[in-house]
Amino acid sequence: MDTPIIRLIEKNDNPQIASVIRSVFEDMNIPKKGTAYEDKALDCMYETYDKDKACYFVVEVNGTVIGGAGISKLDNYEGNVCELQKMYFLPEARGKGLGATMIKMCLVKAREFNFEKCYIETMPDMTAAQKLYKSVGFEFLDSPLGDTGHHSCPVHMLMKL
Repeated sequence: MDTPIIRLIEKNDNPQIASVIRSVFEDMNIPKKGTAYEDKALDCMYETYDKDKACYFVVEVNGTVIGGAGISKLDNYEGNVCELQKMYFLPEARGKGLGATMIKMCLVKAREFNFEKCYIETMPDMTAAQKLYKSVGFEFLDSPLGDTGHHSCPVHMLMKL
């Protein structure tokens, strides 16, 4: 694989990142109901993150988007908490340290935006992702924060920034 480029999302990335995310759901048999798969934002990621205290990064190789992750205020929650959102990578992007790099970039932005904590939801079978989240300081929670609408994601994690 050529050298990946991590950059902020652009409007013309919308179809590619939507395809990446849907592909990961299908490849990993992740439920589509009650998850990011159903989010209206999936087809307009640039517009969704084009606001204060939010950003979305994509990983590109040879002009093709192979993954992404973002930060935004946690929906339906009182408090200065952001959420690490829609972090998904195609198989060719996995196991190369891109996830760790992407998380670090997102957490730098979260701190720049002056959030106090960062929240994430994931699936029980995504053990590699959970291990990565733990390695940067996320801890497991017993219940969700806010209401992301992702009721099929039963694993909740939080870290202090």
